[in-house]
Amino acid sequence: MMETAKRTAGARRPWAAPGGHGRAAADRYGDRRLSLAGLLRAVAAAVPERTALVGGGLRRTYADLDARADRLGSHLAASGTAPGAHVAVLSRNRVEWLEAFFGVLRAGAVPVNLNQRYIRAELEQVLADSGASALIAERAHAARLLEDGPRLPGLRHVVLLDDGTAPAAWEADSRAPGAADYTGALAAAASAPAGAADSDAAGDARYLLYTGGTTGLPKGVVWRQADLFRAALERRGRGRARARSPEEVARRARDRSPRRLLVLGPLMHAAGQWNALAALFAGGTVVLYTERAFDAERVLEVAEAERVHAVQVVGDAMARPLAGRLAQTPDRCPDLAALTSGGTPLTPAVRRMWRTWRPGIAINDSYGGSETGVCGAAPGPGADAGRFAMGQSVAVLDENLRPLPPGSDRIGRIARTGRIPLGYYNDPEATARTFPVDSDGRRWVLSGDYGTIAADGTVTLLGRGSAVINTGGEKVFAEEVEAVVKAHPGVADAIVVGAPDEVLGRRVAAIVAPAEEGAPDAEELRRHCRRHLAGFKVPRSVHVVERVHRTAVGKQDYRWAAGLVSTGRAGPAAGPGRTEVPPAQEG
Repeated sequence: MMETAKRTAGARRPWAAPGGHGRAAADRYGDRRLSLAGLLRAVAAAVPERTALVGGGLRRTYADLDARADRLGSHLAASGTAPGAHVAVLSRNRVEWLEAFFGVLRAGAVPVNLNQRYIRAELEQVLADSGASALIAERAHAARLLEDGPRLPGLRHVVLLDDGTAPAAWEADSRAPGAADYTGALAAAASAPAGAADSDAAGDARYLLYTGGTTGLPKGVVWRQADLFRAALERRGRGRARARSPEEVARRARDRSPRRLLVLGPLMHAAGQWNALAALFAGGTVVLYTERAFDAERVLEVAEAERVHAVQVVGDAMARPLAGRLAQTPDRCPDLAALTSGGTPLTPAVRRMWRTWRPGIAINDSYGGSETGVCGAAPGPGADAGRFAMGQSVAVLDENLRPLPPGSDRIGRIARTGRIPLGYYNDPEATARTFPVDSDGRRWVLSGDYGTIAADGTVTLLGRGSAVINTGGEKVFAEEVEAVVKAHPGVADAIVVGAPDEVLGRRVAAIVAPAEEGAPDAEELRRHCRRHLAGFKVPRSVHVVERVHRTAVGKQDYRWAAGLVSTGRAGPAAGPGRTEVPPAQEG
């Protein structure tokens, strides 16, 4: 908590930065009324009887979602939630997550996403850093925070979502925040919160997304809602102008044939949340996968039952097992026409698996992040893993924040300008580092990734600076090597990290999970890598595991991987540079 106190001592409004969008800029772009709550209201008015949400046995029309968001907003306002206050949401994927998100906005407040996998201390850190005054949480998660007595004096109200857990003793504790049942609160609330119209029209309204944790404490990214809509949520046809009002967004939603999207990513993270919001603002149906664990067969059962047109995944970790199941039963999911991925690139092998199953399927592999929005997409079926066609606001910058020219052989930092966040909440130092201003006064956001720009303008993602391996003085980007390793047909998944080496300092080490036909031996894998990589980038050691560990959203678990290669937990060698790790020792 010392770090939290340090950050809290800084300025709490880091968004007064050069190049930030103010009222005049919002008017110039025609987006003064593009708040997220206002967009939902407009779309709901245009397509009230269309199904908006499906999940866990519940179904909500757009009219239902709009009305329930109003009622929750009324309850929060009546319970003391002031305009501009922060309200945290702590829940697995369920229909009420999105109801809560919009309900907070309807109260004129700002939603704060909480990772339900966090331990109590991590949850308390985000709640304290954000200054959340209210919490909407599943009962079991709320108990983890409050069962031993409240330690967050700023938290004054809790709304409890039923998750089958019995009421706990803390709920009757007079020292605890006031608690209300979610269903009862909505039933008793007024149909619309006071001042809802004003909150809907607030073009400078804020959106806050907490991200990170792998390289330090989570940080809250502050966006203007209108900028977030433009940078990540707006769906428009090729060559079509941007919508200039909520009514125009709603008309386009009404005129579209409604599409059904199955969201597999957690709503607590950008990929799942933004895909769901984008689908809603386009008048589609969001189908939520609400099971507590990913199960490919169960996902396909939901996809078939709901006749979804598209499924949202996070990289190979979800896409590969789904493709494997579909290959066994090729006639399944006749309506499924698109695969959408973000967060980590799909490998060519997994793209081929999907196109073998259904040759005409659209594969939308996007690049972006919480700080950047959606920056670009893989350019086509034959694209290399990690290569993306970027928007005009994206560049690869040199050390002086100058864009590198197309075709440059230099490595630079991938960055975006224009509609970018205002900064990190309550952290001016991190804001200055991540959102620098160049010598011309242009403000950038650094994605954290390094890359190169080809002559055709496409950008090849090399990986994060934090994942660079310094081996004998040469710098190797782990994700570049991973893409090559995973392109071998015998590799189902892989992570590349640096392992301690007495001579080189660090050596390139690959941890691989075998495909069904079995993993290649170490020398065969190295021969494969040498055809695509410089010799110093080729893995010197290969560790075979039953399963590569990934985070809750499907990204590589570099902490686990570094521990495995550093502590010698692998079993007896199975050949030169190859070790077998017994499944019981993987974690």
